[in-house]
Amino acid sequence: MSKPIVAIVGRPNVGKSTLFNALAGEKISIVQDTPGVTRDRIYADVSWLDYNFTLIDTGGIEPESDNIILKSMREQAEIAIDTADVILFMTDVRQGLVDDDSKVADMLRRSKKPIVLVVNKVDSFEKFMPDVYEFYNLGLGDPMPISGASRLGIGDMLDVVVSYFDESAKEEEEDERPRIAIIGKPNVGKSSIINKLLGEDRVIVSDIAGTTRDAIDTEIVRNGTEYVFIDTAGLRKKSKIKEDIERYSIIRTVSAVERCNVAVLVIDATEGITDQDTKIAGIAHERGKGMIIAVNKWDAIEKDDKTIYKFTEEIRNKLSYMPYAELIFISAKSGQRLPKLFDTIDAVIENHSLRVATGVLNEIMTEAVAMQQPPSDKGKRLKLFYITQVSVKPPTFVIFVNDKELMHFSYTRYIENRIRESFGFRGTPLKFIIRERKDK
Repeated sequence: MSKPIVAIVGRPNVGKSTLFNALAGEKISIVQDTPGVTRDRIYADVSWLDYNFTLIDTGGIEPESDNIILKSMREQAEIAIDTADVILFMTDVRQGLVDDDSKVADMLRRSKKPIVLVVNKVDSFEKFMPDVYEFYNLGLGDPMPISGASRLGIGDMLDVVVSYFDESAKEEEEDERPRIAIIGKPNVGKSSIINKLLGEDRVIVSDIAGTTRDAIDTEIVRNGTEYVFIDTAGLRKKSKIKEDIERYSIIRTVSAVERCNVAVLVIDATEGITDQDTKIAGIAHERGKGMIIAVNKWDAIEKDDKTIYKFTEEIRNKLSYMPYAELIFISAKSGQRLPKLFDTIDAVIENHSLRVATGVLNEIMTEAVAMQQPPSDKGKRLKLFYITQVSVKPPTFVIFVNDKELMHFSYTRYIENRIRESFGFRGTPLKFIIRERKDK
């Protein structure tokens, strides 16, 4: 099931980031220190009761003058409206109800999305409740008094948020068609790729209206198979501030990646791979999606016999945490190698759903252990008892050992490499869960 998305919207300095950090809690830190995955404090996975959702912080814009305030607020609100299933509209009890709050409320009301009105900085309910009632004037229902800093009222607020999550996300997941998200920075040619695929294949095209994100997905039929392409290209590039553009592209990427089986990261060959590309790739990697790196505008590069080798090496170095990703050099303009993109997508989808029999896995593991002895610490040696695959998308394995502490990341990687040597699993991450079992 794709996770619902909740966006925190509001004027600058009402406490959006404080609430975001309070909700994100420890989850914002990377548990396993994977080199190259930059964790941006823009989105976080949050759990409440039995619900998991993705929280987006639209904050951090400090405009210089009044008209820019309105413009950036409008942009924030529009991005939130486009992407979110539920909107947390935050106001500030200390500043009271101001004119700009009403303007944001008008925009949000038109979105027809569920809105939870939050009044922040209520550090004492007795003292501030009379001031909270003023926010009924926004016409958005009951204001929820909270304090992000003191963590008061947050549970009640989350109860209201999750009450808006419906079963439509589950229904959407019954759609078995492969979903491919085209991700990357603005202006790298994401839309051009989809348009070229549409044009070249003389396909049946229909815009699938209103998935839960109000995104327009594109249906492409090739050789009798239907694919749904999720385009993140609808980025509003109004903002002059580079960080805002980066923030918005990351917000859009999160929402597209949540819904896809395979992500195609488009890189501009004329620019090479940038830090922002590695951030965007990290989003798909963390969520266990199949991964293809498509280097676009390859026809615009002057080449010699070493060009492709140098490019490949640079990308593999920058994305060292995802060596499994498939790499393809294309041109949306000329259509060069676009049919191969489809073949690669098919292969990655197959690998992402591949199951390996338990007996075969244990043979591979036994052989691997015989070839390279497991690590030991203070005279105690790691023993691997048993391995089994428990799920797909991505393929997930459980290894039973005598002591979890002894199972170093490097030895898990070694076992992973042995499995990949036997079964390929190209284009898909593999996930390993280490469980302890007492030595019999």
